[in-house]
Amino acid sequence: MPREPIIQPTVISNDEDRDLRPQRMRDMVGQRDVHERLGIAVDAASKRGEPLGHLLLDGPPGLGKTTFATCIPHDLGVNVQIASGAALAAPKDLLPYLTNIEERSVLFIDEIHRMPKAVEEFLYPAMEDFRIDIVLGEGVNARTINLQIKPFTLIGATTRTGMLSAPLRDRFQMREHLDFYSIEELSEIVTRNMRKLKVDSDDEAAVEIAIRSRGTPRLANNRLRWVRDYALSRSDGRVSLAVARDALEMLGIDRLGLDPQDRKYLETIARVFGGGPVGVEAVAHTLNLEPDTLVDEVEPFLLRKELVVRTPRGRRLTPAAFDHLRITPPADPDPSGQQKLF
Repeated sequence: MPREPIIQPTVISNDEDRDLRPQRMRDMVGQRDVHERLGIAVDAASKRGEPLGHLLLDGPPGLGKTTFATCIPHDLGVNVQIASGAALAAPKDLLPYLTNIEERSVLFIDEIHRMPKAVEEFLYPAMEDFRIDIVLGEGVNARTINLQIKPFTLIGATTRTGMLSAPLRDRFQMREHLDFYSIEELSEIVTRNMRKLKVDSDDEAAVEIAIRSRGTPRLANNRLRWVRDYALSRSDGRVSLAVARDALEMLGIDRLGLDPQDRKYLETIARVFGGGPVGVEAVAHTLNLEPDTLVDEVEPFLLRKELVVRTPRGRRLTPAAFDHLRITPPADPDPSGQQKLF
């Protein structure tokens, strides 16, 4: 028997994580261009009394894809069902969501790129014609039932757009990319959430947390919770600039937002491999980590901060990385990363 879908009513939860997350788009900070475009689409759909067009949200983790997906139903005044692409292993797993869907409501599929191809293809008629095709029986006795479902909105979120098939991408009427937040935007988020958590703090402390949060609200909220706990345990509970710095230094988070694993990666390339170029597998074996861990978790931020570059021969540190580590670069480095000919 198919399991019942998880239906999230449009009410505000008392859970702390949900409290820190905005409940309506007007309360969101940052992503102003995306916010404006989606606001127009939501307003127009509400005035027409029709479902919002299918929406695909993409971007790195922690930038607000889930927040947008939960705020939009609130603004539309409809319910939302939440599913995970990894849990939809077969078309039958989608049936309880689609057959129980309400008119104009939202089906949110997180990590939609993890759905198998068969599930993607099962979604095509549902997205275009609001119809699902159910096959009963097998072989010569098999027959197909065309079941009409109520018009709905599919919101997909993904961190890897390239893994989505082109036919699925093309069926989304809107596609929005979320980018990293500025220090000012993160500072405003931290300041708001300090008030929600009833934390007495300085404005400078919010800026310090924002600076060390890699442009990502999720990390900023995680850092904020740690600083709050540190202030309560090691101080009088008030988050000053000095308390925020001490708390983040205890975590090993420096002024660029690098954590101990990031610095260990850079130091290994600098000290063991002379600054590179070096293959990622060699670095991974030296650090006793899987190469995928470095590629997926460590390198993206270091590449974005221009501390490391990828060359045809491997990874190579930039002068900015040596400056940050306070290590003297090797004499006469080869800036091209190419093999020298003698």
